[in-house]
Amino acid sequence: MESPGYAFVGEPLDRADALRNDPEALARLWPQARILVLDADGTAFADAQGLPLPLTGAQVGGGPGTATFLGVRDGRGCFSMEAATVVVQAPQRVDLRQAAVSWSAADSSLFCYARGMSYWHSRNRFCGVCGGAIAFARAGFIGQCAQCATEHYPRVDPAVIVAVENNGRLLLGRQSNWAARRYSVLAGFVEPGESLEQTVTREVFEETRVRVRHCQYVGTQPWPFPGALMLGFCASAEDDVPTVDGELEDARWFTPDEVAAAMRREHTDDGAGFLLPPKISIARTLIGHWYQRHRR
Repeated sequence: MESPGYAFVGEPLDRADALRNDPEALARLWPQARILVLDADGTAFADAQGLPLPLTGAQVGGGPGTATFLGVRDGRGCFSMEAATVVVQAPQRVDLRQAAVSWSAADSSLFCYARGMSYWHSRNRFCGVCGGAIAFARAGFIGQCAQCATEHYPRVDPAVIVAVENNGRLLLGRQSNWAARRYSVLAGFVEPGESLEQTVTREVFEETRVRVRHCQYVGTQPWPFPGALMLGFCASAEDDVPTVDGELEDARWFTPDEVAAAMRREHTDDGAGFLLPPKISIARTLIGHWYQRHRR
């Protein structure tokens, strides 16, 4: 599979769903398994160079009972564990965004997966139906309520992200809590009873009063900050003047020359003009694809 150019979609992992209900098979994998340890804040244990701490099940000890089984790669099991459940010292901790830049695509994607599962576990300690305590089973993939027996499953929140164009211009906006001068393409969560195309149209109009007339799917990126799945689109729009009132503090049309200047600032920031989102994001890739179609 050709790399899409953004993070967290590295070489695929065999998630080995059938093994999640096979404790004997997981126990056999455990001694040589790769273990990724995460702190409560979602950072990963790393070595002195900032790379994943090389741990095996044999080094951690015990068994896979308190670990989340992530899958199998090259015949070797992969598990994640909460730092509170292991007695291991690590030279440093690494944030997922940092890992996306410095780790291999395969490792940062594995960390993304582990981070999403860890976040889901941390937000589902009690049953949303009756308030009873949740116990995790099936290698971490089912939460079972001890009181009403309701089963809870991992979830992701789908969100569209869209590069909107009109007459050779690209629509970008910024939120007040972003890094200074940063602009990006528009995004928003899918609501119940809504198609992705409807979400694109609604979100763009709600945030900028720009009317989308056509959109097309481009690609997908897991974005575990904390648990989204970004669904990338390109779209064409009416010749509307962007108007913001709420989530965005500014939105406007940008020319290919202005986007090219922002790309140059990624290497040498002149302190003027706007900045683009980081290259690890599908947002930056959507902008890059638009620019390649419209550059002079």
